[in-house]
Amino acid sequence: MNKVTNPLEKVDDYRWRIPKNFQEGMRVPGLIYADSDFLEHIRTDRTLQQVANVATLPGIVRYSLAMPDIHWGYGFPIGGVAATDPSQEGVISPGGVGFDINCGVRLVRSDLELADVSKHIQRLVDGLFTSVPCGVGSRGKLRLSRSEQEKMLVEGAKWVVGRGYGTMEDVAHTEERGALQGADPSGVSQHAMERGSPQQGTLGAGNHFLEIQVIEKIYEEEIAEVFGLSEGQITVMIHCGSRGFGHQVCTDYLRVIGKAMADYGIHVPDRQLACVPVNSEEGKDYFSAMACAANYAWANRQLIMHWVRETFQRILGVSPNELGMKLVYDVAHNIAKFETHGGKRLCVHRKGATRAFPAGHPDLPEDYKEVGQPVIIPGDMGTNSYVLVGTERAMEETWGSTCHGAGRVMSRHAAIKAARGKSIF
Repeated sequence: MNKVTNPLEKVDDYRWRIPKNFQEGMRVPGLIYADSDFLEHIRTDRTLQQVANVATLPGIVRYSLAMPDIHWGYGFPIGGVAATDPSQEGVISPGGVGFDINCGVRLVRSDLELADVSKHIQRLVDGLFTSVPCGVGSRGKLRLSRSEQEKMLVEGAKWVVGRGYGTMEDVAHTEERGALQGADPSGVSQHAMERGSPQQGTLGAGNHFLEIQVIEKIYEEEIAEVFGLSEGQITVMIHCGSRGFGHQVCTDYLRVIGKAMADYGIHVPDRQLACVPVNSEEGKDYFSAMACAANYAWANRQLIMHWVRETFQRILGVSPNELGMKLVYDVAHNIAKFETHGGKRLCVHRKGATRAFPAGHPDLPEDYKEVGQPVIIPGDMGTNSYVLVGTERAMEETWGSTCHGAGRVMSRHAAIKAARGKSIF
């Protein structure tokens, strides 16, 4: 794969276009959202080449998009967004979703303020560490039969709420109400089921986290009030995904779809972009298995939130009503979904990108329809997280999508090497 050197045309200070004629096979232009400083970092690797490669996918509509936190990924760049039209032989690609299917984040508000918890932070952290298993190979407290596991894969967060782990208000404040329709466990391998079974209700490792936070600044008071947020308030943010279950689903279908491409006459510039028509047998099978992994992740974050609530109540000695710990919203980062845009049913891939629907959208919970969808952007260690809101412009330009985090200017391995021997606390 050749490295892209300078294919960009400046649209304005924050948008940069890769022209359609830059690379043979591009069906649409690329469009990158970044300021000039971050753009210089983007040029140092092959991320722009990945944006151009995604533009070659059959049935892609309008643009191959890159959000402001874009960086190198598997097939699609992380921060990549692309919509394909199933009626125009549009494809679905596991590389456009990623291995950690429905890695996502949820924000939980409380009625506590900093003064209420400042003396108890160490006990809370220790309690959360005990209540929520984390780390590589961590095993959860939940033990499900095969039939229970299959129900959870179909019903997602709603199924675990039905077993006493939360409330229906939690479900209403979760993207897709915690269950992507079309999930079918029959398309999931036995190996994926075995990997996922002991990991339900675990945080995992990597960049996943559970963080106690305090709100420092409110910029839009009326919107914040609708979300139940105020300055000085304690919140909890949970970032994790579908664990080994989703990883195995992706691995299994990369193999299946990689072999099937030739049957459909599909050729891509990078084998990591393996794809098949959305309406093909393999495409439908992948979607149904991916939906199972997405629902696994929503159930996973729901369980973790329940144990967070219990931990706060136990350590602080408060009742659920006094705690007031409610889900603001839960958003997916790695997913492919069928959505209607401009009257067309499209398959929208978001790989390290957040859905950002505007006020009035029918998919929003009733209490948020007047202001729009909460858009949760976690920071990295030492930087702030933000709660934004979806806009009409996002619908017009990016299929209702935005970035999913603070981004990075070096890989995880490079960061570990740079920090070796130093304290990060």
